[in-house]
Amino acid sequence: MKFGMIGLGKMGGNLARNMKDKGVGVVVYDYIPDKVNEMIAEGFEGAFTLTELATTLGEEGIYWLMIPAGPIVDQIIQDIMAIAQPNALIIDGGNSNYKDTLRRATLIAKKGFRYMDIGTSGGQKGARYGACMMAGGMKKDYKSIESELKAICVPYGVNYMGKNGTGHYVKMIHNGIEYGMMQAIAEGFEILEHSDFNFDLSAIAKVWQNGSIISSYLVEKASDALSKSPDLSSVKDVVDSSGEGLWTVEEALALKLPAYVITASLFKRYESKQTDRFSNKLLAAMRNEFGGHPIHKVGD
Repeated sequence: MKFGMIGLGKMGGNLARNMKDKGVGVVVYDYIPDKVNEMIAEGFEGAFTLTELATTLGEEGIYWLMIPAGPIVDQIIQDIMAIAQPNALIIDGGNSNYKDTLRRATLIAKKGFRYMDIGTSGGQKGARYGACMMAGGMKKDYKSIESELKAICVPYGVNYMGKNGTGHYVKMIHNGIEYGMMQAIAEGFEILEHSDFNFDLSAIAKVWQNGSIISSYLVEKASDALSKSPDLSSVKDVVDSSGEGLWTVEEALALKLPAYVITASLFKRYESKQTDRFSNKLLAAMRNEFGGHPIHKVGD
């Protein structure tokens, strides 16, 4: 059994490296040949077309998509079903909207293929050395790859969430929570930065990251960002939103449930397009540190 990693960006490439290190069979593919060649130079088995990938994977191949959410996912799934062996397993490991996942699951099943949605967390470092995964789909499909998933995740960092859609649903809520947590961290540091004291914000972040009740991966990333640029003078206070926060708020509204913090943090990102705030700069820098998300530099 081999996994075909489709998409060799920040997450897909590192996830493939993680698989290779853990002895999980993996073949890499990307529509950009240079990315495939780079991985081949590292010792990977590569494919330059989906047809070549299907031939290499054979009957028990698993197609793991690590590509941006949206129509491209539908297109790649259609392309896979046109060439893959019957009953092949297709995994969407990106941040697709769970409603799209439900729609795709019905279509894929009708075509005679299997499908799983696996929400992946941990940023680039997690993908490379030990991820956190939330798996949705048929229980038997999860069991068929459970040992491989456990090998590439941190201990207790992967589990079965339920039927198709649940993996992406849980990841959506996870990312909504992430919005709120990041916002609180950024606002706290903004208060420190505006105080009458001449604080070393990087030193504070390092202290908080060791033994404090708010120690976390996100505080670690704040520390990393502040160590590189204590005043974040080169970072524009523009914070992008990739969709999951909005979907979480929409779901809360549909369920008639209050989600004050997540909603406020989403609106804060929208506001960042119009204002100049230190907290926005730190939010942008934190996203770059853990996920490699682009930041808007002063002068761009």
